[in-house]
Amino acid sequence: MTIAELIQEFEAEAKTTRRVLERVPSDKLTWTPHTKSMSLGRLAMHLASAPGAISGWPVTDRFEFSGDPGPLPTSTDDIVAAHDSGVERVKENLLKIGDARLGDSWTASMGGKTLMTMPKAALLRALLMNHTYHHRGQLSVYLRLLDVPVPPIYGPSADESPFT
Repeated sequence: MTIAELIQEFEAEAKTTRRVLERVPSDKLTWTPHTKSMSLGRLAMHLASAPGAISGWPVTDRFEFSGDPGPLPTSTDDIVAAHDSGVERVKENLLKIGDARLGDSWTASMGGKTLMTMPKAALLRALLMNHTYHHRGQLSVYLRLLDVPVPPIYGPSADESPFT
């Protein structure tokens, strides 16, 4: 994996993520499918803002987690704006890391205790990319439960087909 390949993949996936985020209804941001689940608004904002934040972690060799869950949105526009600014931040951060530093070790801690250590490439694959796919899938289920049409993600959805 090179930074150029990662940026290309991220940009393609970000377009799909944006389409899903655009479907989040502003009047349902506090809705949750279960008491243990994040609210629709928190999940959507997490999906929108996490890539920009996560991509900054491997710019340095260590990151200290604060436990801050991040902001809650007040509208779909807030969510989409967070996504769009995050996409630009991801590209900037990945270029700062560069190919030569992908194999360098990265460590996360909280309260001074080491939580994980891994190569920066593994961090970017697992926490930047796969984490995004995971939460986008969750969000598509939330939308289905709210009877909001789900856009195509990796092919047609039950609501829309790019082939018709």
